[in-house]
Amino acid sequence: MASILLVEDDSVIRTTLTGVLAEHGHVVRSTSLGFQALREVTQYAPDAVVLDLGLPDLDGVDVLRMLRGISQVPVVVATARDDEAEIIRLLNTGADDYIVKPFSGGQLAARLSAVLRRSHPAQHQRNDAPDTGQIRVGGLQLDLDGHSAHLDGRELRLTRREFDLLTYLAQRANRVCSRRRILADVWRQPYVEDQTLDVHISSLRRKMGEKASQPRYLHTLRGVGIKLVTPT
Repeated sequence: MASILLVEDDSVIRTTLTGVLAEHGHVVRSTSLGFQALREVTQYAPDAVVLDLGLPDLDGVDVLRMLRGISQVPVVVATARDDEAEIIRLLNTGADDYIVKPFSGGQLAARLSAVLRRSHPAQHQRNDAPDTGQIRVGGLQLDLDGHSAHLDGRELRLTRREFDLLTYLAQRANRVCSRRRILADVWRQPYVEDQTLDVHISSLRRKMGEKASQPRYLHTLRGVGIKLVTPT
C-alpha cells in the first residue's frame, strides 16, 4: 500500500482516478491547487505525487520546481503536452515519469508502481511478497497473515493497534514518517490526539526492550517524525 497525492483540477477526473488508485490498494489524498499540494507534501509526506500541469493557481511546472526544493518524493506528471522538448524539460525539472493525456486509470497505476519500485526497491521487495506475507527488518520479523511479530526469535505480544503501527513503520523502514501521516494512515480517524501515538510508541519500545534515550529500532526525530531503522 502506498500513499498517493493526486493534484488535478478537473473534479470528474480527480474522482475517477482516486477510485481507480484506491482499487489498486493505494491511499489517495487529492487537491486541485498547487499551493495546497505543496502543503500536503510537507505535512503528509506521500509516497508519490501525480501532478497535473494545468492548475488554476500555479503552473504545474512551477509546482514541480518548488516540490523539488522541499522533497524528493517521486512525481509522475500528467500532461497534454507530448512534444519531446517539453518532456525533456519536465524530466530535467525533476519529474520521475510522465503520462500523456488522455490515459486510463490502469495506465497511471502501472506508471506509479514502476516509479515506486525504482524509488524504494527494498520496500517493494518486501511488500510484493504476498505468498509469504513476511516483513523483515534486522532481527524483527512480522507475519502479516498470522498477525504475529518476533524480535530476535522472541514473540512480541502486541495489541492490534501496536501491530498495525509496527507494520506501517516496518513497511517504510529507514524512512522518516511524519506523526500526522502515521495518525491519518494507521488510525484512519479525522481527529486523534498526538499523545495517542506517543503512548503506542512507548509501549512498543518497552515490548521491544529499548528506551527512547537508547533507541535500537524506533527512532524519534523531534519535530519531524518517527523512523524504524535497521540496526547496525
